[in-house]
Amino acid sequence: MAFDSFSAFIAMEGHGPYVWACYAVFFVLMAVLMAGSLRSRKAMVESCRRGYEFQADKSKVASAPASSASFARVNVSQD
Repeated sequence: MAFDSFSAFIAMEGHGPYVWACYAVFFVLMAVLMAGSLRSRKAMVESCRRGYEFQADKSKVASAPASSASFARVNVSQD
């Protein structure tokens, strides 16, 4: 093993604070990046869902018959 004890491993011959600070910064930044990506993805999915719902509502309105006009069949005699 390269180090005699766990405390020697942590100290790394005087380089420990720099090395462990770099690891800490790396993992904190990765966690922030992952959280930001998940938040962005959630917002994008929600935006797409709202867009699809808007399009569906729009097509319902366009395909629904207008209530102001009604066409009724009238039976007329041919006499």
